[in-house]
Amino acid sequence: MKAILALEDGSVFEGQGFGARATYCGEVCFNTSMTGYQEILTDPSYKGQIVTMTYPLIGNYGVNTQDVESWKPHVAGFVIRELSPIVSNWRADSSLADYLEQNGIPGIQGVDTRALTKKLRVRGAMNGVISTEGLTPEEAVAKAKSWPGLAGVDYVKEVSHKEAFLWDKDDQESAEFRILRGLETGNPRTMRNPLPPADIPIVAYDFGMKYNILRQLRQSGFKVQVVPATTPAAEALKHKPAGVFLSNGPGDPSALSYAVQAAADVLKTGIPVFGICLGHQILGQAFGGKTFKLKFGHRGGNQPVKDLETGKVEITSQNHGFAVDPASLPSDVAVNRINLNDQTVEGMRHKSKPVFCVQYHPEASPGPHDSAPLFNEFRQLVLSRG
Repeated sequence: MKAILALEDGSVFEGQGFGARATYCGEVCFNTSMTGYQEILTDPSYKGQIVTMTYPLIGNYGVNTQDVESWKPHVAGFVIRELSPIVSNWRADSSLADYLEQNGIPGIQGVDTRALTKKLRVRGAMNGVISTEGLTPEEAVAKAKSWPGLAGVDYVKEVSHKEAFLWDKDDQESAEFRILRGLETGNPRTMRNPLPPADIPIVAYDFGMKYNILRQLRQSGFKVQVVPATTPAAEALKHKPAGVFLSNGPGDPSALSYAVQAAADVLKTGIPVFGICLGHQILGQAFGGKTFKLKFGHRGGNQPVKDLETGKVEITSQNHGFAVDPASLPSDVAVNRINLNDQTVEGMRHKSKPVFCVQYHPEASPGPHDSAPLFNEFRQLVLSRG
């Protein structure tokens, strides 16, 4: 199966197709993670994007049903250098190629991903098209040029759960895996550490939330009521939460006026608030600030972030194409974390209200885990408010 990837600047990459026979447009971006392709595929923040992996061999450990980050994969297409012909992990339920085929997503291998990544770094993220249906280069480039792009588009409503629900009410989904030791017996896929009591009720806004965020919140002792992205603050607060969480998600944060209004209304109550990624950008706007589009975004598991309050540097997992403009923030909001690669805002804290947020992913799965203590920081913030 032949495949083609074309960019809006006229660049064409040809290779071998895998996954589904399909044609999709999207923003072509790259991710520098060495592992975690299944989590990337199922991260709702990638809605509308064709993802290029910089690591050269992908698919060697297959795909399993336990590590998904959402109810389905959301990428528009997948670009890699080489697809592993062998699936060698005991937890695998299927191959990567079969998984993409089952979910209608086209993939292309045999691409010079170093050349593609360099082009995206120099020119910036570009609109593109991926096809395994025999498009000619001219047809593919034309489609790439005609796609309107991500700016101003609301993808959140497409990936958010449509109905409110209580996360893991039977405590079957959130506990950490436990490694069998010594003479212990049992199914290693189901062995888990015990969970603490769920003694703090919170509301979590689902703008395209990764399941590992929900797992981490539950592991921190929160009873998590998830509400759809368009839920007004008054409706969310009927659940009487001790805190409110704002999740990650896809698309342009400036297109989400309903989410910004809900966040602004929550801020007026004095309830503790924690935001991650898109939630961070939504809070930035609720504070009165603005967002802007990055040249090629931050996507990978090796982004250095400095905590300006402690001097500590965390290696973080990130996936975002927009950022908060620090010059637009009011004086009562402190920028307390920055990206050491480009100095962009990675964290904010309100100076008088119990509100903080980060641009990166402390729930990172498969890692790194430098930022995992932020969930306990949220718990302590909630407890300190009585």
